[in-house]
Amino acid sequence: MMDWTDRHCRVLHRMLTRRSLLYTEMVTTGAVLHGDRARLLGFSGAEHPVALQLGGSDPADLAAAARLGEAEGYDEINLNVGCPSDRVQSGRFGACLMREPELVAECMAAMGAAVKVPVTVKCRIGVDDQDPEESLFRLVELSAQAGVQLFVVHARKALLKGLSPKENRDVPPLNYPLVWRLKRERPDLTIVINGGIGSLEMAIEHLEHVDGVMLGRAAYHTPAILGQADARIFGEGGTVSPFAAVEAYRDYVASELARGTHLAAMTRHMLGLFHGAPGARSWRRILTVEGVKAGAGLEVIDRALAAVSGFEAKGVAGGLEAGEAAEVAHAQ
Repeated sequence: MMDWTDRHCRVLHRMLTRRSLLYTEMVTTGAVLHGDRARLLGFSGAEHPVALQLGGSDPADLAAAARLGEAEGYDEINLNVGCPSDRVQSGRFGACLMREPELVAECMAAMGAAVKVPVTVKCRIGVDDQDPEESLFRLVELSAQAGVQLFVVHARKALLKGLSPKENRDVPPLNYPLVWRLKRERPDLTIVINGGIGSLEMAIEHLEHVDGVMLGRAAYHTPAILGQADARIFGEGGTVSPFAAVEAYRDYVASELARGTHLAAMTRHMLGLFHGAPGARSWRRILTVEGVKAGAGLEVIDRALAAVSGFEAKGVAGGLEAGEAAEVAHAQ
């Protein structure tokens, strides 16, 4: 989720769900230790609970970065052993570390010794020609011996040669039963499943076999599903509508605008809020076209929201005109 789940995105998602754990985009140890820490690690207190996801393979550097993350107030420090991008491979971290489970365990031991908050692993079931039944279970076993109690498993291999990062999210076949089996054989561990899960209905089915479900693209592209998570997954509260989420997000947007943040940096994460609803196309168009203009402010969000509200009201009244009906048909 690099370049997607930044701090603005996470605050929006928190407006939809109080209970779900949010993860940062992956940040490398080199960037954390030598870059702009305020920008890379800064987050709003509204985001809790939130986990910092690190990329790296040097135990000492990971331990130092974990300490900085804990000092910033993150609730969990996660090591990414699943990202297949070329730049990640060239830095010897991400999915290529599936080939070095001993090193992963060493990294996790160093991180665990450095902080008091939980340290966790996000991994694939294997890479390239590895046997997933060996690679996944070996990685988990060694990391568990190093003190890790929670694993987020993307239930497909990463093919590091010949596939792009995008293709690696879709092409290698999913193997959910292997992750379910991991939980059966390691009931002492917390196992979270990830990969290709596009709805809360699917998440609920997986929760019959594992402890948790991570949503990535589904949560980003159709964030309104998060508004049902507290009620349907955690059994708490009611559904948060996209309208309520926008209203709750306004104060944050206003405070960021006052700090000089461009509106588009925040509204780009809102484009899918009304996915499939009447007026969704107008919502996206107004935010995309108007939100990038110099000096754009809350009035752009209000205008976009009014467009969606207008379509909703007309739809309820049952009197859509031909042009409006076409708008509904094209809503994504």
